[in-house]
Amino acid sequence: MSSFKYYRSESFPPVVKNLIIINALVWIAQVTIGRQFGLTEKIMLYPVQDEHFHIYQLITHMFAHAPNMIFHILFNMFALWMFGRILENVWGGKRFLIFYLLCGLGAACLHLGVETISWNRMIEAYNSGNIERARELAASVGPALGASGAVMGVLAAFAYLFPNTELYFMFIPIPVKAKWAVLAYAAYDLFGGLSGSDGVAHFAHLGGAITGFILVYFWNKTNRKRFY
Repeated sequence: MSSFKYYRSESFPPVVKNLIIINALVWIAQVTIGRQFGLTEKIMLYPVQDEHFHIYQLITHMFAHAPNMIFHILFNMFALWMFGRILENVWGGKRFLIFYLLCGLGAACLHLGVETISWNRMIEAYNSGNIERARELAASVGPALGASGAVMGVLAAFAYLFPNTELYFMFIPIPVKAKWAVLAYAAYDLFGGLSGSDGVAHFAHLGGAITGFILVYFWNKTNRKRFY
């Protein structure tokens, strides 16, 4: 029996709409009163070993964005609207919200796991007297924020359910199928994560994508419909 139900298609379904509103309000608060109250520092996700880490940051980090980079939140919210609304129309609001939050948590878990490995290597390098190596590793460890991990889960689910949908990108003169676009993005994140620190939480992106793929794979396992 299919695990999907029919929901009236909406161009701006409620869960996606409210997620975008919450992200926008948090970003506005970060920009306006964030410095005064240390808001960004409180809600971003710190390494587990850091004294500033709090368990609630596993949730709050996915609603925060870089206050000095408007394109950070614009890109994430545009992708959430573009692809998330389709998934919400297919699944319904409750399932989509659960999916989105789980992808954000999956992103946080993989990110923290990789950070723990880097942190331990940094301590080992420092104790062995390899200060230069310890500094290199320290540069790759730090707080993370943004909805990118959860959004990557949305992209992975969309590519799984609608693999042959043709997408258009700036500077690329031909359409690219969703499955190849998401795979290319994941490969970029894998390369970026392994090559070193560039200020982007690549493994958080991969954690969200992996979580999204696993969830939609099992949810769709008994579904006989085919999507294109």
